[in-house]
Amino acid sequence: MALFVSPTVRRLWETVLETLATMTTAIRELEPKEVWNFFSDLNAVPRPSKKEERVIAFIMDFGKKLGLPTERDEVGNVLIKKPASKGREDRPTIALQSHLDMVHQKNSNTNFDFLNEGIRMFLDGDWVKAEGTTLGADNGIGVACAMAVLASDDLAHPPIEALFTIDEETGMTGAKGLKGGLMSARYLLNLDTEEDTELCIGCAGGMDVEGNGEYRETSLPEGGAVYELKLTGLSGGHSGMDIHLGRGNANKLMNRALRCFSQDTELRLIEIDGGGLRNAIPRESTCRFWVPQAAQEAVQNKLQELQKNLSVEYATTDPQVTLTLQPAEGSQGATPEFSATFLRTVYGLPNGIYRLSPDVEGLVQTSSNLARVVLKEGVFKLACLVRGSVDSEKRDLAEALTCGMEQSGATVERFGEYPGWAPKPESEVVQVMQKIYTELFEEKPRVMACHAGLECGILGQNYPDMEMISFGPNIRGAHSPDERVQVSSVQKIWKLLVATLEQL
Repeated sequence: MALFVSPTVRRLWETVLETLATMTTAIRELEPKEVWNFFSDLNAVPRPSKKEERVIAFIMDFGKKLGLPTERDEVGNVLIKKPASKGREDRPTIALQSHLDMVHQKNSNTNFDFLNEGIRMFLDGDWVKAEGTTLGADNGIGVACAMAVLASDDLAHPPIEALFTIDEETGMTGAKGLKGGLMSARYLLNLDTEEDTELCIGCAGGMDVEGNGEYRETSLPEGGAVYELKLTGLSGGHSGMDIHLGRGNANKLMNRALRCFSQDTELRLIEIDGGGLRNAIPRESTCRFWVPQAAQEAVQNKLQELQKNLSVEYATTDPQVTLTLQPAEGSQGATPEFSATFLRTVYGLPNGIYRLSPDVEGLVQTSSNLARVVLKEGVFKLACLVRGSVDSEKRDLAEALTCGMEQSGATVERFGEYPGWAPKPESEVVQVMQKIYTELFEEKPRVMACHAGLECGILGQNYPDMEMISFGPNIRGAHSPDERVQVSSVQKIWKLLVATLEQL
């Protein structure tokens, strides 16, 4: 039986498709065209972490169509090799490295299927953005730059090894699984930095801390009221690069509200669903809870007061923060004793900056992101990502989180630990790129270490003699639906990359 589609609906969809095609065309016309065209091609391929088969096939097909040696290792990383341009055969090999996966985040009111749709991009002045979702510039622009180098027939360059890793965003398992001996490069250019004035030469390591537990549900007493509380409007962002900005964490603020409501009355938790990805600062949280009938007015009053306080506290970082309370339904919930214990537990979990570096001004040395809080139908989960450039301090913070989570009866697991990347400011690649940057742009770059987790530290374990550096264009709002990349900055970084390949 054929599905009837009204002329009105058909015209609407035709308009939508035409608009999307126009948006993509505008981006493909940006300079350098080869980079933006490859980025557009890449963003048409769904590529969530741990589900990269389609993008692996895409990049494998790309390399083979160019007639270049292309191989996939046993974990899914792809290595494409390109001979040197004429006259540069005796130069040391350079590796270009980026990761294929991207963070999948969308606004709650955005209808989008990450597993089956390509990213809907549009041009807004000097910025490329996505419609209510992450853009994938992290690290898609790096991938596109490497593809453009591989496809070019007029760039001057030494032998190239382009390494495309998988699963960077949820555990760096691609970098961890890369074996020694596959690459011969002396220098590695990681294209995963998000500030075009920076040359990054070091980064933090990380570790996941996750607590899981069970609790007893009971019937909710009669004569009470069930509410649903929503916390929305936070800015979110990258839990490493943005952690120093003081943005609100939806899980912590939701817990603050619930703890406030429970101060003078009994409160029973029914369900909590807050946060999402481990490496994104939580932007939204939803909770259902029960309070006695007599406490309803107090809850409303406290909500208004808390909204005023948050609007003042987060006026600069999260001006749209909003608490919304409405009647809801529910018949089962946690006991008042467990509800109180759980709220105390979450309240006490360290979140944000744990310690600043005493040696590098402004650098976060150790931090924690309370990424996920889930409670429903007798089970709960608390998940944090700890970052640190000093392993002993990173593990100390993980122990603090473990002790806190155990107070709620959780069984705690630590996993996914990866090392930091120790800076080597005197290395040849750093010295050469500083000189190139200064000559091109008539200003000195900021040579620095970052609090994000880059793959360089892991790759260096099996390739200890490889000199590494990381750079990239201006990307704002990474790991959030506000992600955007600056067009003029991509042009700048492409110029820097081309000059580096020519001179190094």
